Amino acid sequence: MNESTEIGEITAVSSLALTAPTPLTEHPAAVYLSGLSPGSQPTMRQSLDAIAKIITGNICDAFTLNWAELRYKHTAAVRVILMERYAPATANRMLSALRRVLKEALRLELMDARDFARAVDIANIKVSQELKGRFLSETEINALMQVCFQDPTPIGYRDAALIAILRGAGLRRGEAVNLMLSDLHSGSVKVRSGKGGKDRTVYLPDGALPIIEDWLEIRGREAGALICHINKAGAVTLRQLTPQAVLFILEKRGAEAGVTNFSAHDFRRTFISELLDSTDIVTVQKLAGHASPELTSRYDRRGEEVKQRAVQAISVPKRR
Repeated sequence: MNESTEIGEITAVSSLALTAPTPLTEHPAAVYLSGLSPGSQPTMRQSLDAIAKIITGNICDAFTLNWAELRYKHTAAVRVILMERYAPATANRMLSALRRVLKEALRLELMDARDFARAVDIANIKVSQELKGRFLSETEINALMQVCFQDPTPIGYRDAALIAILRGAGLRRGEAVNLMLSDLHSGSVKVRSGKGGKDRTVYLPDGALPIIEDWLEIRGREAGALICHINKAGAVTLRQLTPQAVLFILEKRGAEAGVTNFSAHDFRRTFISELLDSTDIVTVQKLAGHASPELTSRYDRRGEEVKQRAVQAISVPKRR
């Protein structure tokens, strides 16, 4: 179906647009977003904007839509359109944001409890059980580091430090670019306002420390972003990179090293998988900044040989 047909089936736009600005403390979307970590706010704001545009034919955004007027017919139709336009995991994240905003509308007494219960009674979209992402081999990681080492410019030193941190600390790319020089301590980094707004301390392997130290010799010791911007003239500016910039850096280095089909998050998957070989899952959970060991286990990208090795530790009596 085309977009105009979709919108026509959902609602009349005029009934869902706010007629006057609402104070942020009384706006369901604003209240929901204010409770998220700074790193999560842009993504979820984009999700809410997309939903609002779907419902109103690109007329409203997250702050001009009257969320309290949404009913089951609206949310059910939104689910169908999200299922058509987005990958299941993305669509489910957007549906989660929708439910959370409607819950704030209920808490703010803008929505009736019965209407709320019906509106949020929409099932998540089934996600394929096939694991996403992959394990980066030691050979691949070494190749990525070597192309950085061979680049004598400040960019080469910075990119080597970035990869050393992603590899050695298993940070999310948003966490890596948010690091300040003051967060770096002897052998550790302080991750502030990670996912869920939580702080944690992550320890760096000894091999990462000289690479970071080499970068600091180029960067200097002034306060500011640890992994920062370098202008076209090759001068360091103490301005944070964006998470998107990390993707561009890794894409460039991957092309130079002949390492393909990987993402920044694959460093995190590799970090977690390797730690699970050497320590307990609760310790790995804390280092990864996960809410539960079950979530940590989803990052395990070790192959069947790990299970094969594990059972060899079990003793079975031999025939006498």
